[in-house]
Amino acid sequence: MRLGIADLGSNTARLVVFTYEPGRWFQITDGIREPIRLGEGLWKQGGLSRASIDRASAALELFFDYARAAELDDLSILGTSAIREASNGEELMLRVERLGYRLDVISGEEEAALGVAAVANGFDFDDAWVMDLGGGSSQLSRMVDRRYESGAAYPLGTVRLTETFLASDPPTSAEIDSLEEHVARELGGVVEAFDDSVPLVAIGGSIRNLTRIVQKASGYPLPLLHGYRLSREALEEVTDRLLAVSLATRRQLPGINPDRADIIVAGALEFRWLVRRSGLDHIVISGHGVREGAFYRHFLPEPHLLDNVRRFSVENRANRYALPAEHVDHVKFLAGRLFDELAPLHGLTAVDRELLDAAATLHDIGTTLDYYRHHKHGAYLVNISPLNGFDHRELALISALVRFHRRGNPRFGEFEVLMAPDDSLRLLQLTTCLRLAESLERARSARVIDFQVEADSDRVWLSVEAREQPTLELWEAEKHSELFEQAFGRELVLSSVVSEPVLR
Repeated sequence: MRLGIADLGSNTARLVVFTYEPGRWFQITDGIREPIRLGEGLWKQGGLSRASIDRASAALELFFDYARAAELDDLSILGTSAIREASNGEELMLRVERLGYRLDVISGEEEAALGVAAVANGFDFDDAWVMDLGGGSSQLSRMVDRRYESGAAYPLGTVRLTETFLASDPPTSAEIDSLEEHVARELGGVVEAFDDSVPLVAIGGSIRNLTRIVQKASGYPLPLLHGYRLSREALEEVTDRLLAVSLATRRQLPGINPDRADIIVAGALEFRWLVRRSGLDHIVISGHGVREGAFYRHFLPEPHLLDNVRRFSVENRANRYALPAEHVDHVKFLAGRLFDELAPLHGLTAVDRELLDAAATLHDIGTTLDYYRHHKHGAYLVNISPLNGFDHRELALISALVRFHRRGNPRFGEFEVLMAPDDSLRLLQLTTCLRLAESLERARSARVIDFQVEADSDRVWLSVEAREQPTLELWEAEKHSELFEQAFGRELVLSSVVSEPVLR
């Protein structure tokens, strides 16, 4: 199935195309973004301007033309705060109807609920505050047990705040104070309920642009926004940087979309106020929002929630690349058995086991590009887009496991800055489990059924049980004896037992 979901925001119109098999896998396969500034002048004049309606109509004609030419199965168009607040919003709705489509103008509460749905299926959080900052409004919501509990839309969008409060370039201290006082009047009571135990997840183009600026300035190694933790200090620094320069200079900053340069200051000030008032030390960035929240209503049955975000994200990646299920499952089984049997030696946790499972599932993803150097291709395919539910450190660990599942000295390289102090040993031990599992499935025939492990202070005996003599598998596994000794401080001794004769 191919579904297009478009939303007409107060600043930007955007179409995203989802290709999917219901309940099993999906990916975004195309998209069109067009700045329309639909809310321009709305909050002074009460209605959409002729120019903004024309810009929105032109963007919609592009979306409709794409939908017809690409033969999409369905196209859903959402309207948000600018249309629902405008006295003449029906005019744009009628234009859409004349072209044979329907524009669904969603309420502020429904917009908030869609943001929560995106977070519930995009992160491994049970509870969260969700802040969706758009051009016309902000939606602040509470998620409890992965479900929308409460939320509302507030008149705090970046276009609205800029037009109302920030007339100077750069803004004056008096303008900044007035904006912050307005935000405090709207959100002060809600923010009092914040505490450090519940994360704040931020949605929207403004927070993504702020994060890109921070990442570019710091040389952040992962090309990802989703799951990034924007620290309070970094938010303070980027806000001060934006306040100190003119609009022309802001347009040139690495990481910013030039069409957001005039409204990005309002977004920075709103988030800065929120973090200061709440006392939170960071914001979690979401790359997903209303469009993804709406998509899950098509992809999943009620209550539109993935059973396990982390597991699904790994399986989704594997299913998209059509990896050989039998080989993947057997490597995963053998790697998990090694992890469990060697637990007294490594002392790692269930979370580490989950990272190993993910890497085992994706270890051969690079072969979809080419067999040669597929370990390097695979690492690239792992870290080029988010694995939902995993943080950036965990994603870098999975990527490194895939990178070194065949050969080489396991190391993090440029991702070292993301790692915890004991992660080098963790990588070494998990890589050893994955390499041995891959070796024991070298013929891709599931010839090795299981194994037994015994250990003393000097050696580990690994007795392989197979359906026939596993000469190839033992030969391959023997290559990793030195790595095993580095990881576990013991010599590896391999042997085999044939469990049943093969009838020829």
